[in-house]
Amino acid sequence: MLRIENLTLRRGAKLLFEQANLQVHGGQKVGVTGANGSGKTSLFSLILGDLHADSGDCRVPPRWTIAHVAQETHADTRAALDFVLEGDAELTLIGERLARAEKAGDGHALAGLHSQFDDAGGYAATSRAGQLLHGLGFANGDGRRPVAEFSGGWRVRLNLARALMCRSDLLLLDEPTNHLDLDMVIWLEDWLRAYPGTLLLISHDREFLDSVVTHVLHINHQRVGFYPGNYSAFERVRTEQLATQQAAYRKQQREIAHMREFVERFRAKATKARQAQSRLKALERMALIAPAHVDAPFDFALRQPARLPMPLLRLQQCDAGYGEDDVLTDVTLSLSPGDRIGLLGRNGAGKSTLVKLLAGALLPRCGRRLAAQYLGVGYFAQHQVEQLDPQASPLQHLARLHPSAREQSLRDHLGGFGFSNEQALSACGTFSGGEKSSLALALLIYQAPNLLLLDEPTNHLDLEMRQALAVALQDFDGAMVLVSHDRHLLRVCCDRLMLVHEGKATDFAGGLDGYPEWLRAQERGQPAEQSGTTLAHGAAARKQRKREQAVRRQQTQPLREKIVTLEEQLDRLHSRQRDLESDLAAPEVYQPNAKDELKTLLKEKAATDQRARMLEEEWLAASERLEALLKAD
Repeated sequence: MLRIENLTLRRGAKLLFEQANLQVHGGQKVGVTGANGSGKTSLFSLILGDLHADSGDCRVPPRWTIAHVAQETHADTRAALDFVLEGDAELTLIGERLARAEKAGDGHALAGLHSQFDDAGGYAATSRAGQLLHGLGFANGDGRRPVAEFSGGWRVRLNLARALMCRSDLLLLDEPTNHLDLDMVIWLEDWLRAYPGTLLLISHDREFLDSVVTHVLHINHQRVGFYPGNYSAFERVRTEQLATQQAAYRKQQREIAHMREFVERFRAKATKARQAQSRLKALERMALIAPAHVDAPFDFALRQPARLPMPLLRLQQCDAGYGEDDVLTDVTLSLSPGDRIGLLGRNGAGKSTLVKLLAGALLPRCGRRLAAQYLGVGYFAQHQVEQLDPQASPLQHLARLHPSAREQSLRDHLGGFGFSNEQALSACGTFSGGEKSSLALALLIYQAPNLLLLDEPTNHLDLEMRQALAVALQDFDGAMVLVSHDRHLLRVCCDRLMLVHEGKATDFAGGLDGYPEWLRAQERGQPAEQSGTTLAHGAAARKQRKREQAVRRQQTQPLREKIVTLEEQLDRLHSRQRDLESDLAAPEVYQPNAKDELKTLLKEKAATDQRARMLEEEWLAASERLEALLKAD
């Protein structure tokens, strides 16, 4: 087993954790969680021997083979398949010995080495490496290409394939789903569930963790906790612990306040001085219970768009592609306020191409892209992160968007994304990938678009930021199109799924839970209908969808307008209620000469409260009716 005993670890002056104790048994699959900077990656470095503990022990069984994903892959002339095959160090060593024995003509050594090669699965190794490459999205023939020809994201996948190729006892994976599409994430889940060794997995994808891990290691406030079960089970236990801790904290604070009050009152009195000193010593000895911290430091809301034209954007029989190749053909789509669409499809099917077409970053080859007069597009893609000015601070980035805005309002907005105090003034070139993604989201949201196009917005974001984003998207009034390998985000934010497949973009009726079966059916070469998913094709189906969309707009648009009107009226009434409460709190209104004014205020207050209650009930009924229509649709 992997054993950690009384371990204390620092990076520079920062204490990561102290007096940590942990036992991970063979075959356990452990999700490693905690805030960014809490020490998750440092724990991996400690296990690999790249870091040394300040005190305590980290013991790995000496016979265990450890596999991990290299952080960088330099330009390499080796073929991708050979690069992956070398991940199995034992097979590589046997292969080198075989080559030397063949060169020396040593028949006896050759016989023994061929037997070892067979026992180690050497004759199936090339097939196994090819399966890994295919599962991670590499096309047929990519295995023969030099590693140097692949871009950075594809080299990360090669490193992952090389780590999986190793027949290891302990596998360390740090954010393996970054740079993967959803179909690859599902494939990796299946692979890891079948992995016979011990797994330590850092991931911010809760559904991925739920599917793979059997235990959770949580690093929080320099303490290491170990919990049985998947991530959802850990969240339930953690919530109960925080509730208990918060109750104990509040009780202790009441006791401390009582002690301090006694000390302040009686420390100067001779008769009570000894008791006061006793209370002071008790305060010093008291082990302060930390307040229950909500893990997420992020608290932001999407700025609501000023205008919501109907529809926002339409694509009419559009073709799109690059060079001479068509990626999408005959795409027809209408986006209206309230639409929340998640795009599914295999790697390279054209999801990002469709998003670029909607954003106007890619012009249709034929067909029409019809944008409303007041369309405002908020487009998030990875190149937005790359286009950040490394010399500029978050505050400078935001001020460039709105030069006349008050600095405090800009700081308040950035604070919701975790950029407060000095970090709001720091050059973003030193930021981590997650911090840069958070900044790009903060800039996009500040512009209050009425159409959000999000292409893998959660890459490098931790669990807390992902959850904050999911919550914020719930209240967005505009339209949204989302591409993400994070199924939790898709599940809670999208009410319609579209499949991009074989050049078409069509509604997907199988739901997120049906998508893995659709992928497996595709692998088996079965038509889509056999996967249990009904896909609509053809002109007749498009016309039927248009009719259904028109009916839905006719039914929902009056309700949407009514809800907006009611919310505006309620805002005015709530403002008036606050003014009346302020007037009624003034002492002078209760003077004998102000009786008439008091009666007028009380009468208006009662009428305002009654009107507000009526409008709130009306708003609730309209909202429930709208929700019912959307669910029925």
